[in-house]
Amino acid sequence: MTSAAATSQDLAKQEARRPGLAETNVARLVWLLVSLAVLALVLIASIAIGSRDITVTTVLDALFAYDDSDDHAIVLALRVPRTVLGLLVGMALGMSGALIQALTRNPLADPGILGVNAGAAFFIVLAIGLFGISSISGYIWFAFLGAVVTTVLVYMIGSVGRAGATPLRLTLAGVAIGAVLGGISSGISLLNPDIFDRMRNWAAGSLVSSGYEAALAILPFVIVGLLLALIMARPLNASALGDDLASALGANIIRTRIGTVISATLLPGSATAAAGPIGFVGLMVPHAARWIVGPDQRWIFAYTIVLAPILLLSADIVGRVVLRPAELQVGIVTAFIGAPVLIALARRRRISGL
Repeated sequence: MTSAAATSQDLAKQEARRPGLAETNVARLVWLLVSLAVLALVLIASIAIGSRDITVTTVLDALFAYDDSDDHAIVLALRVPRTVLGLLVGMALGMSGALIQALTRNPLADPGILGVNAGAAFFIVLAIGLFGISSISGYIWFAFLGAVVTTVLVYMIGSVGRAGATPLRLTLAGVAIGAVLGGISSGISLLNPDIFDRMRNWAAGSLVSSGYEAALAILPFVIVGLLLALIMARPLNASALGDDLASALGANIIRTRIGTVISATLLPGSATAAAGPIGFVGLMVPHAARWIVGPDQRWIFAYTIVLAPILLLSADIVGRVVLRPAELQVGIVTAFIGAPVLIALARRRRISGL
């Protein structure tokens, strides 16, 4: 390697390692508390705002002094389950994106772009179409299987050639496989009217659910995935320095990769099973978190858990009001928000590298 190339790589590493906007742990903690306050406001807004607006006072009365009024019934039977589902799905998608970006060292990686969401959705279509499984507790296992199969397939295809599994190869492989699986899923749905009727809202990415079934079905998987991700934060910090140096620092590279892959399968698989293939959340939020706190995965994960549901629930609120009394699916709104935000983030050199 020439001295110029080595110098260029050293400068790139230094650029990627610059601190974020919050350069001290005190500042990071303060901004995290501010983010938690914003999340609380978004949760209340998600319960109060919809095709029929409900005052905050009525929302609080429904939660703590329930009666049989229509507004109270709407809050507890419809709005609260939807908000809880959005909270879980947002955390799952955001954290899965942060995990995949850290593992592959690819700032363009997320479950949608790498085809994981499309793989989970494809296997759910098969579960409904071939086996007649209609409950989320039944087809969630197909979602996990689809996520695993797609992850392995993308890595195998991206590893072909002398260059190996580079970020660009993995991204191209994921986009290609996701497009193929998405096309097959759409074809199966169109050929079978029953499947199409069941999946037309789900396929666009929607938080609309009947009661608490979806949230309760994915809750244990999301909790396990998040806990495992938090455990992997420190080893992933070491892995970013390179395998040799990480091993010298005491990190178990194989165990770190296995744990990360398990978590990055549980989280998008459960989120896709509950709400459909929602894109951009796992791509944008880790970028924003890295911009604020720098390259430390522990802080990135903490911010991602808070910022991702803020983004998803805010998009859901926008979808409820732009076409009143009809609704726009949250997956469509995140796509509209995600494209310009992603372009703006990617153009910032400070957060483009890993």
